[in-house]
Amino acid sequence: MSEGQEPVTTVRARIESKFPRGLVIRLIAYLFVGHLFAFFVYLLFVLGGENQ
Repeated sequence: MSEGQEPVTTVRARIESKFPRGLVIRLIAYLFVGHLFAFFVYLLFVLGGENQ
C-alpha cells in the first residue's frame, strides 16, 4: 500500500469487530427459523380458511 491509504475494511470485518461470530450466526438462524415458522402458521390459516 502506498503512504496515506488506510486498509480497506470489509463489511464482515466491521460486523465481527462489533459482534462475536457465534452471535451473528445464531441471529441469522433464529431469523430464518422464525420466518419459516411464521410462514407455516400462515399456510395453516390459509388452507384452513379454504375448507370452510
